[in-house]
Amino acid sequence: MAKIWVEAHGCSASFADSEMISGLILNGGHTLAQNSTESDLNLIVTCSVKDATANKMVYRIKKMKSKPLVVAGCLPKAEQSTVERFSPNASLLGPNSLGKTLDVISSTLKGIKKIELADSDLSKVGLPKVRLNSVVGIVEIASGCMSKCTFCQTKLSKGDLRSYRIGEIVRQVKHDVEDGCGEIWLTSTDNGCYGFDIGTNLPDLIENVSQIKRDFMIRVGMMNPMYMPRIKDGLLKAYENAKVFKFLHIPVQSGSNQVLKEMKRGHTAKVFRDTNETFRKKFGRFTISTDIIVGFPTESEEDFIQTIDLINETRPDVINLSRYSARPGTNASKMNQIDVSDIKRRSKVVFELASKISHERNLEWIGWKGDVLFDEITDEITKGRNFAYKSVVIDENVKIGQKIKVEITKATKYGLYGKAIS
Repeated sequence: MAKIWVEAHGCSASFADSEMISGLILNGGHTLAQNSTESDLNLIVTCSVKDATANKMVYRIKKMKSKPLVVAGCLPKAEQSTVERFSPNASLLGPNSLGKTLDVISSTLKGIKKIELADSDLSKVGLPKVRLNSVVGIVEIASGCMSKCTFCQTKLSKGDLRSYRIGEIVRQVKHDVEDGCGEIWLTSTDNGCYGFDIGTNLPDLIENVSQIKRDFMIRVGMMNPMYMPRIKDGLLKAYENAKVFKFLHIPVQSGSNQVLKEMKRGHTAKVFRDTNETFRKKFGRFTISTDIIVGFPTESEEDFIQTIDLINETRPDVINLSRYSARPGTNASKMNQIDVSDIKRRSKVVFELASKISHERNLEWIGWKGDVLFDEITDEITKGRNFAYKSVVIDENVKIGQKIKVEITKATKYGLYGKAIS
């Protein structure tokens, strides 16, 4: 029996993996340490999507390698040599190798390095979990994707699409809701192509999950726009259910069709524009989140202006901004790179525009009254989400998991602020 510290970084799928790894650890007779100082073994679930993230992973690996260490997640699968350069003795566990978790831990505790990076047959649905947040059930609906984006390392880590069966997912959601979760996150590398490999699709999954007779909300995770024409009608119908947060995360990445083509994104700016317009027209108050990459190797000044024009036209509530960074093993890393000063300048322009639009869109919520589910504690502040997944903070003492009627009285670019009403 050992005390094991589990640390997770990156997307919601990485955090879901860490919850399952923690569950397997407890089932294996070990205990979970409260920090890396008191542990017998450290396990880090990594992300490698950007240079800055990978650098942070390397920093954490170096900090934790004084004890037996397991490096799990995307980084060891995509960049094994990077991990081994900074921690030669660390054992490695791939993002689709969770079935080998206990074997890897057992070997590492004995001082034997073990590498398990091959995909296993183990489904990630139905595994034991230790939830990071008692109110939120993170349910992985698939692994891998169907895209071939030239800038992205995720495909190297997670491989081709492998969707889990709707029945399995519904059972997992039922279990999580019965266990006290008021919010369910349906997550994967790309929700948009869910089910295409097993003869179903995302709208069918949402419809089935929505039919569970309990009081809970569903957050649908990131989906690439390229699949939207194929599923949009079904998705619009599925989103009519009051249990579904009126929220879409659809990463457009660029407003230039030429850049999108060279990124191999599989969609045009029009697809994003039409999706944005259709969902807002149907549902009124609706939160659109997107991702923008500035400084892709072929992005000209004209391409960049097209991105600015698209942002101004569609006015997304949230923009996750990234400066392009070349990731090892990707096709875009072999292209001629743009000058860093140009990337910084473009990033500043998008950041300032995104902040302005976020603030303006949040101001539209002042005076709104409705239910808010409080689902997160950050720096001793309890935050909640309304039906459109807008972040809400109130001054009153609120317990995590409570649902309270709130009136919005103030807004910033970061979210909404209000007061409890009877």
